[in-house]
Amino acid sequence: MLALSAMLLLLAMLASFAVGPLRLPPLEVLQAVGVKLGLVDPAAVSSRDLAVVWQLRIPRALLGAMVGAALAMAGASLQGLFGNPLADPGIVGVSQGAALGAVAAIVLGAASIGGWMIPLAAFAGGALAISLTYLLARPGRATGNATLLLVGIAMAALCSALIGFLTYIATESQLQSLVFWQLGSLASADWRDVLAVAPLFLLGAVACMHLAVPLDMLALGERQAQHLGLDVPRTRRQLVAFSALLVGAAVAFAGSIGFVGLVVPHVARMLVGPGHRWMLPLSGLLGAVLVVVADTAARTLDPPSEIPLGLFSASLGAPFFLWLVLQQRRKGHP
Repeated sequence: MLALSAMLLLLAMLASFAVGPLRLPPLEVLQAVGVKLGLVDPAAVSSRDLAVVWQLRIPRALLGAMVGAALAMAGASLQGLFGNPLADPGIVGVSQGAALGAVAAIVLGAASIGGWMIPLAAFAGGALAISLTYLLARPGRATGNATLLLVGIAMAALCSALIGFLTYIATESQLQSLVFWQLGSLASADWRDVLAVAPLFLLGAVACMHLAVPLDMLALGERQAQHLGLDVPRTRRQLVAFSALLVGAAVAFAGSIGFVGLVVPHVARMLVGPGHRWMLPLSGLLGAVLVVVADTAARTLDPPSEIPLGLFSASLGAPFFLWLVLQQRRKGHP
């Protein structure tokens, strides 16, 4: 399944290189890639096609793949942490918290200190939101699942209200940037964004993979995991921090893209089972495929305009979430 998903991701990325307002034949795309690798004579590809592929589409596809993988792996980690299949970076408030941090950095002028302030503020906002949600919900009690959803909804609503207030006081030039954070888009992706997200994504992904076995132990319950020798409070802090790092990096450079962290882990769980050793990397690959395909569709369905990426993820995720709730009710869960 991992090999098949990796091949699917490769095909999706190659298609994203070719498809757009300017359609390029697959052979020309491969030649453009080969030019930079030193495998093809530069005279075989026009400078226009080379610029479109290397300066616009490749960094956009790479950023989309990392954003999708980050959101999916964070969603899978949060579901394991909370012991709740309905946990999601958006539903438990971490996405809105990260977006609030990024919007606050723009409106309050902190972004003028340096470009690194926006991802830092997004990480801080996501970490604060998920920490408050976890502390208030305290999963593991008899009412943990229901409390988690209620607290998460309240946290997301509070962050959305604060984003609305910041939008109200923003200047006209700032408003154009804020629309990006609320709807999600990869339109401004470039190589600098890719280089900024890559280390954050790799750190968060490797750390989550390192916590795969502790996540399996937490699935037995916190008390049972403690009896097996797991330092539960330390593991919780690590999962919260690295999930916030993944979501913060994604939101800081792509805006709010909902439901990826909810839908993809369930698909991965159906394919390879609940073991996080395989489910986490498969979630990352499938999340990357989903965002790359959605972004390709967003910029080709209504050229030259682009449909916000968040609309695609919400239109897919909302029906899936409703179906999941109905399935939970059929199984007798509240």
